[in-house]
Amino acid sequence: MHKVLVAKLSMGVVVMFVFAVFAMPPLYRLACDALGIGPQEYSAYEEAAAAVDETRTVKVQFMATNQANMPWIFEPAQFEVVVHPGQRSEVTYYAKNTTTRDMVAQAVPSVVPINAVNYLHKIECFCFEQQPLAAGEEVDMKLVFFVDPELPKSIGTITLSYSVFDITSRVSDPVAASLKAEPALITASN
Repeated sequence: MHKVLVAKLSMGVVVMFVFAVFAMPPLYRLACDALGIGPQEYSAYEEAAAAVDETRTVKVQFMATNQANMPWIFEPAQFEVVVHPGQRSEVTYYAKNTTTRDMVAQAVPSVVPINAVNYLHKIECFCFEQQPLAAGEEVDMKLVFFVDPELPKSIGTITLSYSVFDITSRVSDPVAASLKAEPALITASN
């Protein structure tokens, strides 16, 4: 009787392992694609901006978060703008490396509400590139975007939030990264 139970339990473990390793990843990607969530590629929006809809306005709010052990000062220069859909807008985020060592960061965006993700188009964004900063260096980083006129009328406010992560240990030489990178930095000072 114990041998039968052990055999059934062992078979259950094998089935769960096979399911988790081979079936779950494709199902997860399929679900994320269907729901519009999960990891995304971040790159510049390449189509021309649509005609400006001057009959409507949308409030776009900006937020910034430093992830665990990220010692930089990181914040939007302004916390919101009101735009017409189709209107090209430019804002900046401020970053300062408060440490005594060179660092490299990566900003990861998120948009709320989730159904607005496909309607907020970033033309230029510091999030497209790694951001190397020397010890004590500070910069204003440019974001150029527009809200698609096809944004559902029920959405009047979009919140764009950036989380900044320390990726210095993943970059072999932070100084070399800063020399070869042409990040979306518009001003810099020490």
